[in-house]
Amino acid sequence: MHTGSHYRIKEFLLWTRRNIIWLLVLSIVPTVLYEVFDLKWLAIPWLPVALVGTAAAFIAGFKNTQTYNRLWEARMIWGAIVNDSRTWGIMAKDFVIDPAGKEGELYAVHKRLIYRHIAWLTALRFQLRQPRPWENLTKAYAKEYRKNYSVPEWETRLDEQLRPYLSSEEMEYILKKKNRATQLLSLQSAELRELRRKGLVDAYPYVAMESVLKDFFTHQGKAERIKNFPYPRQFASINMFFIVLFSILVPFGMLDEFAKVDIYGVWLTIPFSVVVGWVFTSLEQVGESTENPFEGGANDIPMAALSRTIEIDLREMLEETELPPAVEPVNNILM
Repeated sequence: MHTGSHYRIKEFLLWTRRNIIWLLVLSIVPTVLYEVFDLKWLAIPWLPVALVGTAAAFIAGFKNTQTYNRLWEARMIWGAIVNDSRTWGIMAKDFVIDPAGKEGELYAVHKRLIYRHIAWLTALRFQLRQPRPWENLTKAYAKEYRKNYSVPEWETRLDEQLRPYLSSEEMEYILKKKNRATQLLSLQSAELRELRRKGLVDAYPYVAMESVLKDFFTHQGKAERIKNFPYPRQFASINMFFIVLFSILVPFGMLDEFAKVDIYGVWLTIPFSVVVGWVFTSLEQVGESTENPFEGGANDIPMAALSRTIEIDLREMLEETELPPAVEPVNNILM
């Protein structure tokens, strides 16, 4: 997630420079052929170009709206995880009680329920960062921009991150599973059932805590849906085809228009074709970088930062004082 007021124009131009280069080539070739080699038949009427441009604008606007919706839904999911995590911390502390009044002996139980939840957050974000074939981080502009930030889930190993929060037995059990986040919630439910059997959780609190676990399953499922179901490829493909076609046609449609200006006016076709094409190709690239909000891009949901915020809040509920620092942006990118 970019935390600055905006991307700087220099930064944005560098990010899209490959588009600018090929647009420049596309505009120079027909202009030179038209003016230098006197191939006047290359010019085409502007009307069909404008019709293609209108279609490209509609489909580009549609795509960017839908990819933004995917990003915003992902942010709402993690916002709900933050809220419900705080609820879980309060319930773990205040609903698990000893009727005999030996509250001090329950600290280990409270800590285990809260630490296991932090482990769930960790396992979930690691799972959501696993690459998918349709994601865009293999593209040249994304690889290059990766130099400006790091993705915590790719810099460390899951077992190292889980070790502070789980017992050795639970670690061994969880690491054998495919969906570790799901199994951690299952362990939470199993412990709640055992606490209920021992009389340490009353009937109503038990139902309420199981309901919160159900909400965590719901949040996880929603995030997995976004992760595992791409923006439909047919819409992504037609958007790219229309924009490329329009960018190719633009200089041919501008030749006669600028030739009317004056004797050298036709050369204005080059800069104006580049500008018009850059607007459309930039829209395509922005939409592309937004459509997968968990892939590890600069515009992703900052799962590591949100998980750290939750961890700090929950550990403070346990009255711990040695807390990890909040995750800070690197080059205005918060992950």
